[in-house]
Formats: sequence, C-alpha cells, structure tokens
Amino acid sequence: MEENELDSLCGISDDELTKRFIEAVRIDNEIKKAMGTPISCYDSQTNSAYLLHSNGKKEYVRKNQNY
Repeated sequence: MEENELDSLCGISDDELTKRFIEAVRIDNEIKKAMGTPISCYDSQTNSAYLLHSNGKKEYVRKNQNY
C-alpha cells in the first residue's frame, strides 16, 4: 500500500487522516440523530442500503429508483 507524502498533507499520515474521517462521520451522524434526520446505512448481510430513522425504523432503499 502506497502512502501519501506527509508534506502534501500538512504532515498528517494516512492513518491519522482515516481516524479523523471516521470521527467526522460519527459526529455528523450524532448531529443527524439530534435533528431527527435519517442516517444512511448499509446492511452487508442483505447488500442493501437503508435509512435509519431516529425512532429506530429502517427504510430500505429500492435498487431501481429513478431520479
């Protein structure tokens, strides 16, 4: 696995960037929960995307939706 040069990322390693990204997503999901906004999730057992509502309801997304 090739790593980015530290100088091009302000001295932040790949591992540190990954940790910061994961934490940013966690914080964003907490904000969405507090606001009552659904969170997009993925069920690896069924290979399906779904929206998780604040009341715990899972709303699976149909694969053939036209936008």
